[in-house]
Amino acid sequence: MTNASLVMTFVLSGLPHPPELDTVLFGIFLVIYVLTVVGNLIMLVIISNPHLHTPMYYFLSNLPFIDMWYSTVTMLKMLMTLVSPEGSPISFSSCVAQFYSFDFLGSTECFLYTVMSYDHFLAISYPLRYASMMSGRTCAIMATTTWLSGSLHSAAQTTPTFHLPFCGPNQIQHYICDAPSILKLACADTSTVEMVIFVNIRLVALGCFLLIVLSYVSIVRSILKIRTSAGRGRAFQTCASHCIVVLCFFVPYAFIYLRPGSKEAMDRVVTVFYTVLTPLLNPVVYTLRNKEVKKALLKLKK
Repeated sequence: MTNASLVMTFVLSGLPHPPELDTVLFGIFLVIYVLTVVGNLIMLVIISNPHLHTPMYYFLSNLPFIDMWYSTVTMLKMLMTLVSPEGSPISFSSCVAQFYSFDFLGSTECFLYTVMSYDHFLAISYPLRYASMMSGRTCAIMATTTWLSGSLHSAAQTTPTFHLPFCGPNQIQHYICDAPSILKLACADTSTVEMVIFVNIRLVALGCFLLIVLSYVSIVRSILKIRTSAGRGRAFQTCASHCIVVLCFFVPYAFIYLRPGSKEAMDRVVTVFYTVLTPLLNPVVYTLRNKEVKKALLKLKK
């Protein structure tokens, strides 16, 4: 990073809340974190069941792994801010690492949801050719591409942000090192970097969401061509879980990054939805709404 950066340590201020709620919030978020890790570990074990080795579950197996790390990257520092009244200090290098990891995992999950929607489209629209179109090699290439794309996207955000000079103040009005909060602390013109980040995020988020919508338009058309109501019901059931988690992820993400202007307190609260609640809800949604996953869970209990 640039030598002009004199700030060696930032301070994360955490969530806006009355100080008397520190202990209560710490307990709540600690329980959520433990449940998130345990739930996603269980989901990972369930999906590793040999009976679920299909392309859909191949892609789905990436999700709990992402969510566990995503929750760890964001929530541990949040918990630290709740036990420190003056905020949680984070070194410059640790802030860079968290910034990169947070964006890397978030964008990878965004790409993964897009790939999963395409997989659902092929499974429902071309059932007879699905196995050949989504071979093991194709699945591996697509999954690897999501991780590489997430890595490149994050690097494109992190590099220009932390090449800016930071010479004070060092108080980050958030519980994570996030772009809008970090850029406000730079002691230089950030308009170019803000534009690069804004365009980058908008292209990825809107591009992925548009591809998901297009996939589901084609999926609905294919479902409506199915003659039996039972067949249509099974097809809709296949997509229901994916639709729920996509909305839980994209709606708050769009609110934070795609709207003009920024309100720090509101942004921090909304960020909780996709950094804390979505990783917690994903294994619940896929377990409760997927019959094959529920059967694998029952076998696991036995």
